[in-house]
Amino acid sequence: MHPGPWLKAKALEPYKLSVKDAADHIGVGRPTLSNMLNGIAALSPEMAIRSEGAFRISARTLLRVQAAYDLVQVRMKADAIKVARLPRLALSQ
Repeated sequence: MHPGPWLKAKALEPYKLSVKDAADHIGVGRPTLSNMLNGIAALSPEMAIRSEGAFRISARTLLRVQAAYDLVQVRMKADAIKVARLPRLALSQ
C-alpha cells in the first residue's frame, strides 16, 4: 500500500482534517499533500518528518511503507529489467 492513503486514514480522518487544513498545519501546499495522499507522488523524507511532527506517526515507519511500496512496484516489472550477472567468485581457502 502507498503510504498516502494509509496516512490519510490514520492521521487526517480521525481528526476530520481536510487536505487543505492538514497541508496548512504541516506547512506544505495543498496540491503537494493531495498528490502524496492520493498515491500520485511518493512520500519524501521531508514530508515524513513533517507528518511525524504533526501526527505523531514515526517518519521511519512512513518511509518503510514507501520503500516497501516502491519495491513492489519495481518487482511487478522485474522481467523487463535486464542485467548482466557477474560470475561467482571462487571462495579462497
